[in-house]
Amino acid sequence: MSESNAALERAVRETNWRFRLLGLLALLGIAVLAAVILVQQRTDDARDRAIALQQHTFEVIIRANQLSGAISSAEAALGRYVVSADKNLGRQYADQWTRAGDQLAKLRQITIDNPAQQAELARLKQAFDARGKELGDTALYSAYQRHRDAWGSYYKVRQSEARTRVEATLARVVNAERVLLQQRTRDASELIENSSLASRILTVFGVLIVLGAVILGWMAIQAQGERAVADAEANTERARAEELEQAVEQATAQLRAEVQERIVAEEQLRQAHKMEAVGQLTGGIAHDFNNMLAVVLGGLELAKRQMHIGGPGAHKHIENAMEGANRAAALTRRLLAFSRSEPLLPEAVEAGKLIQGMSDLLDRTLGDTIAVETRPGEGDWRIWVDRHQLENALLNLAVNARDAMNGRGTLTIWSGTKVLAEGEVGECAAGDHVTIGVADTGCGMTSDVLERVFEPFFTTKPVGQGTGLGLSQIFGFVRQSGGEIGIDTKPGQGTVVTLYLPRYLGDAGSERVEAGTEAEPVATRKLSILVVEDDPRVLSATLGALAELGHQATGCADPLEAAHAIDGLDALDAIVSDVLMPGQTGPEMIAALGERIDGVAVLFVTGFAGEVDAEIFRGRPVLRKPFTMAALARAVDEAIELEARRSPREAAE
Repeated sequence: MSESNAALERAVRETNWRFRLLGLLALLGIAVLAAVILVQQRTDDARDRAIALQQHTFEVIIRANQLSGAISSAEAALGRYVVSADKNLGRQYADQWTRAGDQLAKLRQITIDNPAQQAELARLKQAFDARGKELGDTALYSAYQRHRDAWGSYYKVRQSEARTRVEATLARVVNAERVLLQQRTRDASELIENSSLASRILTVFGVLIVLGAVILGWMAIQAQGERAVADAEANTERARAEELEQAVEQATAQLRAEVQERIVAEEQLRQAHKMEAVGQLTGGIAHDFNNMLAVVLGGLELAKRQMHIGGPGAHKHIENAMEGANRAAALTRRLLAFSRSEPLLPEAVEAGKLIQGMSDLLDRTLGDTIAVETRPGEGDWRIWVDRHQLENALLNLAVNARDAMNGRGTLTIWSGTKVLAEGEVGECAAGDHVTIGVADTGCGMTSDVLERVFEPFFTTKPVGQGTGLGLSQIFGFVRQSGGEIGIDTKPGQGTVVTLYLPRYLGDAGSERVEAGTEAEPVATRKLSILVVEDDPRVLSATLGALAELGHQATGCADPLEAAHAIDGLDALDAIVSDVLMPGQTGPEMIAALGERIDGVAVLFVTGFAGEVDAEIFRGRPVLRKPFTMAALARAVDEAIELEARRSPREAAE
């Protein structure tokens, strides 16, 4: 019995050991199963994060390229606008630049979780704003019809520092995303490899466990299958990313080709506009010169007839001819100043006299159906403005008033004086101001129109009848002159536009000398002068003028023969030389003569525009063609005095 109990106890002990072993195996199997599940979840999460981060990186790169494309489109639209001055192209530029700003905002939004990229995008925003200011300034030049300034500004900012910063920052953003993509891909691969290793170890433990081995083996097979699916999906996403990258490269290449084609088209359009402008300018110049030549020829013919019959009016007709010639010379000077793209200089102007002088011009411009009333104010307050720009501003206001009256009505222009308090009218400073008013009896303006009246390209005229730039240009001119514009208008009651310009308290300056008013020139002493001029008519006229002034003048038609001509003279006090001549220029001739003309005064004569103190003249005086005898006499005296001052100084040195 004791043996039976011992056997029972051994059986119980063996059974308990097996149950305990089974329980332990069960616990181990559960642990292995939990470990496999945990590894699988980590693998899935790593895969999902890797895919999401890859998609995020591709989105950032695409957004950056879209931003670059939008900026290029805006710059191209601005180029077309600068060339054509078409307001629709100006709006296209504004829309494209706004779209580029939206792309930048979206790019900053999707990279908000990356502080490094946020810092780069902050610098990109600064460069973007700087680039926008450069392009905006160029657009304003075109808005104010300062086309040459707009063209020069556009070519200047094409390769500006701001543009370089924008492109470099965009490149850094894209490169950083690519580096980040590589790092994330490596991290995901390492995590997947570690998870695979743990799964294999757990599978070995499962084989040693009966029930757990089966379960763990099944889980391992399932995990392997899921990993295969993940690998396949990753390969698919990788192929898709490569396709997207190729698409981006193709789109970039296409965009560059379009930009190049656009540049060629813009150049052709610019050339066409240039030729059209030359044609229009030629016609206008021919018309003005015909009018002036008619005055000259008519005056000379009448003077000839009066001299033939001994009439007393010959002198008057000659004065009229000289006035016409002086006006032609003034027109030439304006054209030369225009060719240099230089603004006219401001001067002291009496508004009342200017309005009186424009009366005939306004009558001819506005037509017989518009009654023009001019009321110059009392007093002699002057303003410091560009006379021609002020005349153009008043003429623009008059034309706008005519259109507002539909060609019939009364236009009134007056001037006056007013003492303004600080901030009484716009941004005008406190003090004395001259007022110039333009009033019409037209349709007036609504409050909505009045709010936008100074905006570039805004116009109420039908398409093709107005650019919307007239009032904006007047506004810019008045602001540049330190003044302000006031508008008083009501629908159906007409409009009053008042210019407030600060009073000028300086000297009035030299007045313009009209033809026939100069005093008769008298030479202070008789000089021996050599005249070098390749044009025989100009040479003859200059020799005659110097002889009339009492000087002994000798002519030379070839600058290369000047040295031989000097050898034949007993004395030489001054040389009067043209600047541009075949074979040798005037300054080159003077330099070649060297010490042979020490102490001899030199006067250059030219009909071209340019700076009179240019280095080639070496500080010697320059006389502009055409010139009067009085101007020639003054220039010769100035050259003699200048040489007299130079000689003692050079001797002392």
